[in-house]
Amino acid sequence: MEKGDAVLLGGPAADDFARVEGLDIVDQNYFTTEKRVQALAAMKAHAAAGTAAKASESEKHGTVGAVALDASGHLAAATSTGGYNNKPAGRIGDTPIAGAGTYARDGVCAVSGTGKGEYFIRYAVGHEVASRVRYLGESVDQAAENVIMEQLRPYAIGAGLVAVGADGSVTMPYNTAGMFRGWVTPVGEFFVATHDDVYTL
Repeated sequence: MEKGDAVLLGGPAADDFARVEGLDIVDQNYFTTEKRVQALAAMKAHAAAGTAAKASESEKHGTVGAVALDASGHLAAATSTGGYNNKPAGRIGDTPIAGAGTYARDGVCAVSGTGKGEYFIRYAVGHEVASRVRYLGESVDQAAENVIMEQLRPYAIGAGLVAVGADGSVTMPYNTAGMFRGWVTPVGEFFVATHDDVYTL
């Protein structure tokens, strides 16, 4: 974003840009792990048996998200995902779409989401959370809880997000059995959780 006016690059142009900027270029098989190969095989088996809806969250996808508030008050969000397993060729999910799975707005909040990307796109989940904070005056916790637990409820999808507000408050709602998450406070306290119990490091 510091190198020009483009916010989003794709295809060969993105690869060319990466090469010019000196980023490491790797073969596609670099991103393949045995765990993801097994998850893909499981999803293909579910699809053949008509049981895809019963697949576990770890079989469906794997997402890593981060949000941050720096000492100057700037907010940032980042999300990395391979998309959901056994997805159609050419499918683009919510992660690269600003306002869907990833969104940050100084003075409001930063959001990174995980779940069925098509619904995150349709509901512009990241932007929706920020809009509820900015225009309805909700806390980041109230806004995120509303979107994950209420707006997405009719679709029975596994969904969650991590968010930090401009005031430093953090929230991590999820509607699944658990969601790996961790956070650190401005004074250096570290916390981790997978389900309801939270542990201090």
